Amino acid sequence: MSVPILKYGIDDTSRVFGRTQLGNSEYISAVNEIIENVKNRKDEALFEYALKFDRQKIDKDNVLVSDSEIEEAYSKVDKALVESIRKAKAGILDYHSRQKVKFSNEFFKSGASGESTLGWIYRPLARVGLYVPGGKASYPSTVLMTALPAIAAGVDEVIVATPNINNPAILVACKECGIKKIYKIGGAQAVAAMAYGTQSVPRVDLIAGPGNVFVTLAKKQVFGHVAIDMIAGPSEILIIADESADAKLLASDLLSQAEHDEQAASILVTISEDLAKKVQKELDRQTALLERKDIISKSLETNGAIIVAKDIEEAIMIADEVAPEHLEVCTENAGEVAMKLSNAGAIFVGNFSPEPLGDYFAGPSHVLPTSGSARYSSVLSVDTFMKKISYIEYAKQDLLSCADDIIAIAESEGFGAHANTIKLRKAEYGDKEKI
Repeated sequence: MSVPILKYGIDDTSRVFGRTQLGNSEYISAVNEIIENVKNRKDEALFEYALKFDRQKIDKDNVLVSDSEIEEAYSKVDKALVESIRKAKAGILDYHSRQKVKFSNEFFKSGASGESTLGWIYRPLARVGLYVPGGKASYPSTVLMTALPAIAAGVDEVIVATPNINNPAILVACKECGIKKIYKIGGAQAVAAMAYGTQSVPRVDLIAGPGNVFVTLAKKQVFGHVAIDMIAGPSEILIIADESADAKLLASDLLSQAEHDEQAASILVTISEDLAKKVQKELDRQTALLERKDIISKSLETNGAIIVAKDIEEAIMIADEVAPEHLEVCTENAGEVAMKLSNAGAIFVGNFSPEPLGDYFAGPSHVLPTSGSARYSSVLSVDTFMKKISYIEYAKQDLLSCADDIIAIAESEGFGAHANTIKLRKAEYGDKEKI
């Protein structure tokens, strides 16, 4: 079935808008049960679920990947792939290390006397847990794209949970990133273990990384007890293109997302009807040649669309409304168009910046907001693993100068104890004649 060509404002484009990350309420009760079991029974429940869901018999003695298993993984991975992982690591770490520069402690003088000090202090999180999924594909790149921002931030301990220990590239990527603890656990039970801690798995401060619906819902359920990076939904791409773009390349970029899974969304917004028709034909032609054509076909049939906009301004408006995870700009003056866009997880500018470049190598993390959440959230980065602490150091005279204002506001809210602690200082250190 060909991807439909739709005219914006005329045809029904509902398949493009209103995607949700949490539309699987039927799984919530099962996820809650798993979380409660692991929270209360800890290792015992964790190991039972590993056997039930992942068919892995693990216990306290083998839940961690051993040094010998790491060595075996290296023996199974092509040396050229190891070198590619190392090159990717260098670029990703360099990119995120540059972000760390902005996280400097700052202080400035304040108050009427100019002797009070305000400011902020940045601190990295102490321990974070990264989830690396199994499923229909294996993702050593997810290790790089989650671990390296945390390492650049200065996180003391980074642990990994993955059910996919049979993929040696994942273990190699962990080792290359310096991760010392890799747990052979997956699913909602892994999220619960990292959120609450068990005898074998330490409690973390933040859980990051993508996963299936059970992992996603589990992250949502434990949020508040532990921080999370984001609620990630199916992968998606939107491309803005004009007559200057190559239909063959556009189709290949759309297919690079459609092959993730059946729920992935691939959307082209173009101002050229002729280009729309060419891309439609290319999608059919290229899909038939690809190994994951069954997944791709289902994805395109359900969530694929080509939208014809009247001009670039309307195309930009559509893109900002969709707020896609990946947004490619393949137009003349692509850089200028990109700077007019507001809502996207990552923007890929020009014909030589295809989305897979960001997935594997360029530097920014590929863990991005999906399902329209790019309207208000950001890519996983050093920021994800840092916290800001306010610094307040008031001089005596400056506190006394604003004491009456604090007392007035506190008493208006009915908080007498708040007001009293200020009154006591005023009585002790203020002008006694004015009290």
